[in-house]
Amino acid sequence: MISLDRLNRRCFLGTTGIALGRMALASLLEAEVTPRKLDFPARAKSIIYLFMEGGPSQLDLFVNKPKLKTMHGEQIPQSLIAGKKFAFMETMGAPKILGPTAEFARHGQSGNVLSSRLPRMAAVADDIAILNAVKTTNVNHSPAMVYAHTGAIVPGRPSLGAWLVYGLGSESKDLPAFVAMQSGPRGPRNATDIWGSGFLPSTYQGVPFLSGPQPIFDLKTPDGISAATQSRALEAVRDLNRRRLELTGDSEVATRISSYEMAFRMQTSAPELMDLSRESKETLDLYGAVAGKAGFGTNCLLARRLVERGVRCVQVYHTDWDHHGNIEKSLDKICPDVDRASAALVLDLKQRGLLDQTLVVWGGEFGRTPMSQKSDGAPGRNHQIDAYTVWMAGGGIKGGQTTGETDDLGLMPASGSVDVHDLHATILHQFGLDHTRLTYRFQGRDFRLTDVAGNVIQKLVA
Repeated sequence: MISLDRLNRRCFLGTTGIALGRMALASLLEAEVTPRKLDFPARAKSIIYLFMEGGPSQLDLFVNKPKLKTMHGEQIPQSLIAGKKFAFMETMGAPKILGPTAEFARHGQSGNVLSSRLPRMAAVADDIAILNAVKTTNVNHSPAMVYAHTGAIVPGRPSLGAWLVYGLGSESKDLPAFVAMQSGPRGPRNATDIWGSGFLPSTYQGVPFLSGPQPIFDLKTPDGISAATQSRALEAVRDLNRRRLELTGDSEVATRISSYEMAFRMQTSAPELMDLSRESKETLDLYGAVAGKAGFGTNCLLARRLVERGVRCVQVYHTDWDHHGNIEKSLDKICPDVDRASAALVLDLKQRGLLDQTLVVWGGEFGRTPMSQKSDGAPGRNHQIDAYTVWMAGGGIKGGQTTGETDDLGLMPASGSVDVHDLHATILHQFGLDHTRLTYRFQGRDFRLTDVAGNVIQKLVA
């Protein structure tokens, strides 16, 4: 005990700092497990976002435009594209119309339109809501990817998943609240930005799961280290971090403590999660998944297993949709696996009674033009930002409907246009969060996922 008459300035600041640090420690650790109060009743508890990185062609998958077929090979009227921005205009020459690479039909009682490239999605036509006039703001992949995930073109803002975990916390104690997985020839553009926490504490950022036998970095105990030795080391690190947190009140130290504890628990939970041998042959066949083999089907099945275990947000990336050339052959290659696993996810969640509480979203950062683009071979399609397709299912979304119309060539919206901020506002709404009230103060102002825009798409809400 220090007597008041001997309490100098240094002692006062030191002891006061420790006391304030302990208060901060309690506050920070409590904040990590205490979700905010919902603004209204939630319909969704988890989200699985199937993200087709590169820009899937809505004109070959979802939007039937007979005029594209009749005008195939004709030069597009200059009046339709004057003043509009497209990527790689120099490779388009005098743009000619490219007809669809598939046939279209109506499916289910709803009559939702799908192309012949999506035969398995036809089985869930009445469960999905198709948005055919979605718009974004930038014709290039990287800023469009960042915008699709954070609502801003410039990197550094929190991602959708980070906002959800910040607002709602997690129902899983043994797995991260936010997980990202990918399949395809490369990783997604701006990877750490699109599942990052931005200026939110990093405890809210996504955790990437990799393909292969060790999906999570540094999780496996090194050879020769016993469980008791590891436990003692982790306890020592935890105690040091807690003392540091008491002194500084730094939220990143709290994140470090939480990360070590989560990693320790995941040494048991992660292997069990990744063990697909417990799934039936019928389920594996449904997804096209093979135990021990990476791929989009495997990742979709893992996504279902993650939400079963209380994970809040799962982002599943397929990174092979940038079809500037030879689009027909490229779609022949990738559509069967993606169609199969996407439909399987909806069916499987529905059969297990999980679809009502799990929001499934499918889409990319933009779509594709009705004009052809040659790239050293057969034609493809350029980037299209004014009208592309996203579909949603479950989580209180009213399935069996199509919203938004485009012109006769599928180039521009004709009615029902929505943007990325509207999608984000609707997603938050299904989780019981008012997008205008979910804010975080940073550098003197309140930020939110939808910036100063966004409206809930009421037609989608069941």
